[in-house]
Amino acid sequence: MAEYLRPETLKPALEALGAAPWSVLAGGTDFYPARVDQVPDDDVLDISAIEDLRAIEERADHWRLGALTTWSDIITADLPPLFDGLKLVARQVGGVQVQNRGTLGGNLCNASAAADGVPPLLSLGASVELSSAQGTQNLAFEDFILGSRRTALGADQLLTAVILPKPRQARAAGHFLKLGARKYLVISIVMVAANVEIDEGGNVSAARLAVGACSEIACRLPALEEALVGRPCGAALGEFVAPAHLAHLAPLDDLRGSAAYRRDAALTLVRRTLNELGARA
Repeated sequence: MAEYLRPETLKPALEALGAAPWSVLAGGTDFYPARVDQVPDDDVLDISAIEDLRAIEERADHWRLGALTTWSDIITADLPPLFDGLKLVARQVGGVQVQNRGTLGGNLCNASAAADGVPPLLSLGASVELSSAQGTQNLAFEDFILGSRRTALGADQLLTAVILPKPRQARAAGHFLKLGARKYLVISIVMVAANVEIDEGGNVSAARLAVGACSEIACRLPALEEALVGRPCGAALGEFVAPAHLAHLAPLDDLRGSAAYRRDAALTLVRRTLNELGARA
């Protein structure tokens, strides 16, 4: 059974979630391919028509990206260099058809260990807005994804927006690199996203980095973030990065790559990402 909703029906949708189990559809680019060899018997609540959940808004101290924002929306939006990493992700998520249909909220709630959207949002210091018929709460992004295909989303909740705080420094930029068997239409072997803030002297004043597909959950690199503060930005910004900065990653062996290969590739991609950010600064 499928239920198609109009913008004014968000409240009934939230009430419906509390009354019965539903599979919420927000794009469906993973939902249907995962069931290609079977007839879906889920009760599906398709929220794709709720346009109020699609807006990208700049507010006084943050940006608000609605959960139904598509990857194509992110590509075409007028956003500052801080979002360059997220824009790079958007251009590499599937083909154009997937970018037009797939949503930010759907990517996050699907909670794949190789979800391209997760590392850049970690590097942006994101939080998520969770709504139910009882009200709305904000949850730090690090606390939202609990494991592969597992989130903190309650049975009666919808993820309605992603909140991204504005940086303290006027100069801030992001970058993203992805390793796969090819550039497009591929599941990631390793992903790295980084954001740096730069002070008036040209030094790093804050940094956030995240590595995806090298653990069950994408991981921040706190020791490296701390070590970057005070370093001058330049094309060799990442050359000092050592294996110890990535020691807490726990990559798995699978068909796409061995754990040892992933660990070595992650180190290389972290260095390249920081060098690119330093060169642009």
